[in-house]
Amino acid sequence: MSDTFTSTDELLDFAIAKEEEANQFYTDLATRIEKSPMREVFEHFAKEELKHKARLEAIKQGKLFLSAEQKVQNLKIADYLVKIKPEPDETLDYQKALMIAMQREKASFKLYTDLAAITDNADLQETLLALAQDEAKHKLRFEIEYDEHILTEN
Repeated sequence: MSDTFTSTDELLDFAIAKEEEANQFYTDLATRIEKSPMREVFEHFAKEELKHKARLEAIKQGKLFLSAEQKVQNLKIADYLVKIKPEPDETLDYQKALMIAMQREKASFKLYTDLAAITDNADLQETLLALAQDEAKHKLRFEIEYDEHILTEN
């Protein structure tokens, strides 16, 4: 990530591209997961990332700013997982898919937190922090799923 964005639009374009990437990631992950209820969860998260993109585009057009809600609990499960990437065309088991999703949401949280730290626009900073909290909620959802269905089984 660059900390030398030359404009707010450039920062927003970067974030919009990351949301498009996240949408594609979850869409792809949904097609590769064996367990069908989790497939629906990944499809839902793909749609959530499109909502983030739409928010960012509205901000870019001067139509919307968000405020950060209360902080989201962090189970920190993702902090202790080995970083993994799926192989191309690999069918993923439930555990590996959850691990990848947790790592992705942790990275997205950090991205928005870092972007908020480098802007001097207070409204934009508040919006980026709100998006960071959304990503933290996503990570928590995956951590709870992992805790309830993976850790308790082992």
